[in-house]
Amino acid sequence: MNLDEEKQSGYFKGRGSQVNPHNHFLKNSYVKEHVEGIDDWEELDQKTSYIFGDAKSVVNKVDSPDVGMAYSLNPYQGCEHGCTYCYARNVHEYWGFSAGLDFERKIIVKKDAPNLFKKFLEKKGWNASIISLSGNTDCYQPAERKFKITRQLLQIALDYKQPIGMITKNSLVLRDIDILKEMAKENLCIVYVSINSLNEDLRLKMEPRTTTAKQRLKVVEELAKAGIPVGVMVAPLIPGLSDHEIPAILKAVAERGAKRVGYTVVRLNGAIGGIFKDWLGKNYPDRFDKVWHMIQSCHGGNVNDSRFGERMCGGGNIAQLISDNFKLHSRLNNLNTTAIDLDSSKFRVPNVQTSLF
Repeated sequence: MNLDEEKQSGYFKGRGSQVNPHNHFLKNSYVKEHVEGIDDWEELDQKTSYIFGDAKSVVNKVDSPDVGMAYSLNPYQGCEHGCTYCYARNVHEYWGFSAGLDFERKIIVKKDAPNLFKKFLEKKGWNASIISLSGNTDCYQPAERKFKITRQLLQIALDYKQPIGMITKNSLVLRDIDILKEMAKENLCIVYVSINSLNEDLRLKMEPRTTTAKQRLKVVEELAKAGIPVGVMVAPLIPGLSDHEIPAILKAVAERGAKRVGYTVVRLNGAIGGIFKDWLGKNYPDRFDKVWHMIQSCHGGNVNDSRFGERMCGGGNIAQLISDNFKLHSRLNNLNTTAIDLDSSKFRVPNVQTSLF
């Protein structure tokens, strides 16, 4: 499908979101009402663009009690992976962009992230709590191949002996296996790989610019062989689309060396609800009603959910079936039997001589 055909069909191949909803923080918006108008119209740029942002900090304290992290470190905002369900889409509105196609096409690059990270680690009283890289968008998205910011951050973490938890769905993480192996020797890292489906057709539609599930399984295997603690997040599970894959996914990741697994049930807060609804209707019209209502059943009749303790895994009968199934197959595959506790006691600021008195 060429560019003109895409415009006529209304479907943007290779992108997750098929719409660019209005940013509710902005007062003004414009629409194209008369196609026969002779004036030029600003069409959506098909290419990904990079915007260099001036950040004041890159490490953020996470106050939410149910996300499994205390601090997050994000070298990029926006993500070219294009996952239709991504909760980080809403954050893009704070930067003045849309949570839809803008999120996938306008990537904010924090080039000063390494220096800011060092400054943060050298703050008086820092206790070397585990920092998640990233807590928002994928730190190994395609931009990382060009800018290599994540690699710089990992090297700093190794130099300072700062424990790091990572999550990604991109095989580019294997590029940095040399640093991760050194960190693992000091018990300073764990890498989670996100795998929510083994169905390649579903992945291409739902996560169009991510690594294939087959490649992600290879990532799990390679990390485990290298002695790097590896887990898998089966997230988010989408009732009626991917929840039936739990047994197959857990068996596959266990066979390749994963030790820990977790999951979430999809929730569609803010602008994501409209984006996902549009995507679901265009890609799965035959089961739209079934999937939409099943998602609602997990969140008290809504697709959006902000209740701590329930928002991640949902509530109700369908959510309970998913939970029971996940626990059963975790046990059958000997997963989650041992905890992985990273070591914060080795933290130090390099080239600072300690006092003998």
